[in-house]
Amino acid sequence: MDVSDLRLRLSRAGQEHLLQFWNELDGAQQAELYAELQAMDFEELSVFFQKATAECGQASEQEKVDARMEPVPREVLGSATRDHDQLQAWESEGLLQISQSKVAVLLLAGGQGTRLGVTYPKGMYDVGLPSRKTLFQIQAERILKLQRLAERRHGTKCTIPWYIMTSGRTMAPTAEFFAKHGHFGLEKEDVVFFQQGMLPAMSFDGKVILEDKGKVSMAPDGNGGLYRALAAQGIVEDMERRGVGSVHVYCVDNILVRVADPRFIGFCVQKGADCGAKVVEKTHPTEPVGVVCRVGGAYQVVEYSEISLATAQRRGPDGRLLFNAGNIANHFFTVPFLRAVVSVHEPRLQHHVARKKIPCVDARGRQVQPDKPNGVKMEKFVFDVFRFAGKFVVYEVLREDEFSPLKNADSQNGKDNPTTARHALLSLHHRWVLSAGGHFVDENGSRLPAIPRLKDASDVPVQCEVSPLVSYAGEGLERYVAGREFHAPLIIDEGGIHELVKNGL
Repeated sequence: MDVSDLRLRLSRAGQEHLLQFWNELDGAQQAELYAELQAMDFEELSVFFQKATAECGQASEQEKVDARMEPVPREVLGSATRDHDQLQAWESEGLLQISQSKVAVLLLAGGQGTRLGVTYPKGMYDVGLPSRKTLFQIQAERILKLQRLAERRHGTKCTIPWYIMTSGRTMAPTAEFFAKHGHFGLEKEDVVFFQQGMLPAMSFDGKVILEDKGKVSMAPDGNGGLYRALAAQGIVEDMERRGVGSVHVYCVDNILVRVADPRFIGFCVQKGADCGAKVVEKTHPTEPVGVVCRVGGAYQVVEYSEISLATAQRRGPDGRLLFNAGNIANHFFTVPFLRAVVSVHEPRLQHHVARKKIPCVDARGRQVQPDKPNGVKMEKFVFDVFRFAGKFVVYEVLREDEFSPLKNADSQNGKDNPTTARHALLSLHHRWVLSAGGHFVDENGSRLPAIPRLKDASDVPVQCEVSPLVSYAGEGLERYVAGREFHAPLIIDEGGIHELVKNGL
C-alpha cells in the first residue's frame, strides 16, 4: 500500500480527513479503507457535488416548472380503460414480440427491507399470502407463465431474460436466494445479476463522511445509476447479443407488477416508441407521487414537492386532474435507445441531492447519530432519460389492477405496507374468479356479495390467491371456477383448487 501517494491525492482533493484515524486501525481495516479510497475518483466526485448542489440551490425553480408544465397529450396516451378496442391488438403484438425472444425485463432490486424492519433484500419479503410466496418468486412465475402463453400461441420456444440490478449490500444475498430456490424454474443463464454503483455521502461543504474510523459512508447512486451500471458491466451488449429489442424496467416492491406486460410492450411497439412510462391516475391533488408531463416540450417526471398546490389542483374539461399521470417506476425502453443513453447521454444526467441524517464519527472518532440533516446523498433517477427519447408514450392502467408498493412496516392506519400489498393481490384475484364465473359462499352456503374493489386499507378482502403459473392476468380461469361456489380461503395453483380451513388443508 502506497499510503503517502494516497495522502497526496486526498490532500489535493481536500479530503485528507479520511485518514485521520489511520494509525488507530488494525491491518485488515487499513487494507479495506485503502482499497475503498483508491477506487474513488475524487475529481469526478467534486464535479458531481458542485453541479448537484448548484442545481439544488437555484431559486424560483418551482415557478419555472409550474409555468412550463403541460399535461400528457392524448395522442401519445394509451389507456387500459379508455382504449378497450385496442387492448387485444396490443396484447397480440406484445406476445408476438415475446415469442420471438425480443423482450427482456430489468428489475431494480437494490433496496434493503430496512423500513420493513428486516435486514435482507426487499424482494425476499413474504407479505403473508396463503402460499407464503416472496416478491421474487411471484415475479419469476409471471415470467414463466408469459413464456408459456407466448409459446402456446405461436408454437415457438422463447425466453424472457431477467436482468436484476442489485446494490453492493443486496448482491450476495439476492444471488444466493435465487440459487437456493433453483431460480424459481427459470434457466440460470437467463437470470443476470449486476450491481449498481455507490457514492459516498458528503457534508454540506463537500467533505466525504466517515461512518466509522475506517469506513466511508456509502449509498447506492439511485435507480438512475442503472445506466452507468449497464455500461460498466456490459449489460447492453448482452441484450444485443441475445437479439432483445425491448426492455421492461420496474421496481421490486410492487406486488401487482405485470412483468413484461404484453399490452404495454405491444402498445409501445405499435406506437414506434423508444421510451414509454406506465402510469396510474392520481387519487387526489396532494398525493405524494411524481407526475409524468411535458416541461418546456420535453417529457419528464416532476416530483410532487416541485408542484404548487394551485397547479396540482387544476382540472381538465372532463373533471379529471390536469396533471394526473402518476409515475410508478414502470418503464419501456428499446435496446437502441438504451445504447444511445449509455454511450452518449448518461454523462449529462444530473445528480439529485437528498438532505439526510447520516450516522458518522466526529473529530474525536466518537459515533454520532444526528437528530437533523448533516449531509447529502447524491442520486440519479431512472426517469431522467425521458427527455432524450425521440418518441415517448404513456400507458395508463388501473391502480387496483397494477400498483401496490411495499415500502413500510405494518402500522396502524399505515400505507404501502405488507397488509395493504397482501390485500391488493387477494382482492385482484377475488375479482378474477368472479369475472370467470365463480362465486364465494359463507359457512352457511349463502353467496357473499361481490365487492369489486377495496375502498380503503381497513377493508378485508376475500382470501383468494391464484398462482401466476395458472393465470398471468386473470385469463384461463373459467375451466377452474365457472359456475362453481367456493369457501375462502381459496388457492388455485398448478395442483388444482384448494379450499383451506383454519387448521390447514
